[in-house]
Amino acid sequence: MTISFKVSENTKEELINYFEDKKRIKTPPYAIFQADEEDTVVTLYESGKVVFQGVSADIDANMWKQRERYLNPNVQIKEKNSENKEKKEINIDPKIYNSSAIGSDEVGTGDYFGPIVVTASFVSKENIPFLESLGVKDSKKMTDEKILEVVPKLIKKIPYHSIILHNKEYNEKYSNDINMNKIKAILHNKALFEMKSKGFSYDYIIVDEFAQKYVYFNYLKDIPNVVRDITFLTKGEDKSLAVATSSLISRYIFIKEFIKLGESVNTKLPKGASNLVDDVAFKIAQEYGFEKLSELVKLNFKNTDKVKEKMNGV
Repeated sequence: MTISFKVSENTKEELINYFEDKKRIKTPPYAIFQADEEDTVVTLYESGKVVFQGVSADIDANMWKQRERYLNPNVQIKEKNSENKEKKEINIDPKIYNSSAIGSDEVGTGDYFGPIVVTASFVSKENIPFLESLGVKDSKKMTDEKILEVVPKLIKKIPYHSIILHNKEYNEKYSNDINMNKIKAILHNKALFEMKSKGFSYDYIIVDEFAQKYVYFNYLKDIPNVVRDITFLTKGEDKSLAVATSSLISRYIFIKEFIKLGESVNTKLPKGASNLVDDVAFKIAQEYGFEKLSELVKLNFKNTDKVKEKMNGV
């Protein structure tokens, strides 16, 4: 499968930062880089066109489409898909959508500032109309303001378990042997285990797929209490209200934590990993010191090198 679309400059910058450590040595003509992301080959061209090729191309392309929409809500994305020249309709299985399910999703993995938040929630089939009335079915279209309004109503009815991995702990865990996806797998498993242990009567446990099944479970090979009866779904937010609910709760918690972080340094923090993020991080390091900055950011991002270069140049 091959999927391509054009991204804006700020998304282009985030792609460059994200794939810095995954780049191939050889680069195609007119390309900024070509990199490997699990089962997907990603190529970014100088024009801003980004191409995803491989078994999991749709998963990775969808992640970056979401990022482009978030950063540039007024820009229309024109996608080309080798399997279908027009954007395919999402195939929703009514049996899964209308079931009682435990689902999990995460936010914060593409942001230099702010924690990673993983949530697992239980949605009974009886609560599906309630969630649809709140607009959870279209969760990707919700603004931060709408999320702050909706989620407090949602969590009064929906059981959930959230895990917040603050960046200080993330920086301690991250290494050559423990990458971002492994950390995500461990957090998802922990949240799912907690929800499963509560004894809910469910039909499915659903994870919004970020790695192929065998890769996901390989990440957990040394972890106790592995939840194995999982259904992995691409575009899980659209296909399962349990996943969509978990996404909203994670985003709600992330927004709250993000605001608190900014207040701790009297700064309005930008999301993502763009040049603007570099500038703000540098100012924080100047005023509060690099040690304080390291508590707010994910140090393995390339933004850290840029901040250090600026500090050394002062």
